[in-house]
Amino acid sequence: MRQARRFYKEVAATPECGIALDGKPVRTPKKALLVLPTKALAEAVAAEWRAQGDKLNPASMLMTKLANTAIDRVGMERERILAEMVDYAASDLVCYRAARPPDLVIRQAAHWNPIIAWASTALNATFEAVLGVMHRPQPPEALHAVGAALAKMNNCEIAALHNIMTLTGSTLIALMLGRASLSPDAAWAAAHVDEDYQIENWGQDGEAADRRAARHKEFLTYCRFLELCGEV
Repeated sequence: MRQARRFYKEVAATPECGIALDGKPVRTPKKALLVLPTKALAEAVAAEWRAQGDKLNPASMLMTKLANTAIDRVGMERERILAEMVDYAASDLVCYRAARPPDLVIRQAAHWNPIIAWASTALNATFEAVLGVMHRPQPPEALHAVGAALAKMNNCEIAALHNIMTLTGSTLIALMLGRASLSPDAAWAAAHVDEDYQIENWGQDGEAADRRAARHKEFLTYCRFLELCGEV
């Protein structure tokens, strides 16, 4: 794919938390003004534009892409996306446990039990852990509580949470990050308990390691985006 040439010299975050290129406001692919909820987030997105060389590299502009998603997609399809996230929670990663081997069972419990306990305390959402991978419905009250928590988030937060959910397989992990109740490192470790166990016991090839590194980079960017949504 051909990269577009850089067509601007100056980049600035505007007082309205938008982005200006040579004084002209940046718009999303659907032509909406690219306006963020906080000055800190606007500065971070502006920094991506400022860091471009002679040609624009979309792969290095993940925050800009996520901001576009928040405005163009979440802004238009918010209720559907919230419903999708609640559905994800209905089969959340942290609720499906291995019966063996014992050391994996212990490791899953150590990472995942605190997440279920947090949901019970912070969200009043009681999730049930089960053995195996066969789907078992979660209490409707728990899913309703998750939906209520998500509904309080702004569109940029929802965009970040949705991407984090997709990478981790867990709405509950994403929500804990959104509430600053879990660090990115702890969240990544919780999302990769099984994978890390397999790597430790059977190793990992180079291509798989590269894919994981790319996912991790995306994950940290989404976590930072989410954090900046709450900064002034």
